[in-house]
Amino acid sequence: MTTAPASKTRDLPGIFDTFAEARQKGFLTMKGLKDQGRGVVGIFCTYTPLEVFMAADLVTVGLCSTSDETIPEAEKELPRNLCPLIKASYGFAITDKCPYMYFSDLVVGETTCDGKKKMYELLAKIKNVHVMELPKSQNKPASLAFWREEIIALAREVEKVFGVVITEESLRDAIRRRNRERALLKEAYELSKMTPPPMTGLQQLQLLFGFQFQFNEQARLRGLEDSIANLRAAYAAGQRPVGADARRIVITGCPMGGVTEKVTRAIEEAGGVVVAYENCTGAKQYDRQARETGDPYQALAEYYLAIGCSVMSPNPNRLELLGRLCEEFQADGVIEMTLQACHTYAIETHTIREFLREKDIPFISLETDYSTGDIGQIKTRVGAFLEML
Repeated sequence: MTTAPASKTRDLPGIFDTFAEARQKGFLTMKGLKDQGRGVVGIFCTYTPLEVFMAADLVTVGLCSTSDETIPEAEKELPRNLCPLIKASYGFAITDKCPYMYFSDLVVGETTCDGKKKMYELLAKIKNVHVMELPKSQNKPASLAFWREEIIALAREVEKVFGVVITEESLRDAIRRRNRERALLKEAYELSKMTPPPMTGLQQLQLLFGFQFQFNEQARLRGLEDSIANLRAAYAAGQRPVGADARRIVITGCPMGGVTEKVTRAIEEAGGVVVAYENCTGAKQYDRQARETGDPYQALAEYYLAIGCSVMSPNPNRLELLGRLCEEFQADGVIEMTLQACHTYAIETHTIREFLREKDIPFISLETDYSTGDIGQIKTRVGAFLEML
């Protein structure tokens, strides 16, 4: 992306189209990288320490699980009442409809839930899979020590598979570089603290989700810097893509993907605007920085174990982040997005409802899946919620 000339601002949709195009062209880009001999690691979860792969000069990509296209094939082996994210992920793998899965030399999973853990057993029959055992508690010293050892084990596996050496210095350098990415992404989505925000929730989602499919690190950073500069310039020039009276919504809940676009679109068609995403691809991943000094494995363990996911018990970090986002982004309401059969998030809904009730912030929870069959119902519930606000 190029910076806008000082004399005029860029057309706002073009800023976000660039990242969407990066996702669309990512398949061809990935093939080119493979042809150049680059190693590729496919991942599923925010808990996976990307710095390990950066330190080994590998390409990392999130694996396809954003639609219900391959779920029927997955259900030939998996239960129908399983989480749609798990079924979609496995379906894309066994049908070869995800080029990123196809090109991955190593797939790294994590035991965030029992369904994914058992799915990885099946996936390991067709792909080279390494599974990280994730502690289920964040507040015990033993959990942190265990997670540090899991990150070290991942590094050793990467060295073995790709024939590389990961030094502590290369790992510290990767932490510094990743922190730079986090800082830019946080700066980008925090622009929506403005009233009205300089971008719609769909545009913010496009930026956050499409960013990961730009595989050249320097190009990623330049693209983010240009996007931030152009958003600021367009706003200063008077462009207002969002009405001043739009109700400001924070989305929380399950990992983001195609289902998040479905919910966000319903919110914004009803006259609201999503100003922040607490989910994995949103603030949950970019809100904090990893420590850049001392033992890099300890620093990574501290950073990643502190992620506020519902698989942790207890899970105070989700409450802290959600409460802060509501305050800083001046939220009029919170909408939770829970995937069917995601038991940890479904059970935690009660805790989130009570937490927001104490803060006098309106809240609803939507249970959905990757299909389009419930769009009408979602629009009805979202519309009624926004009218109430």
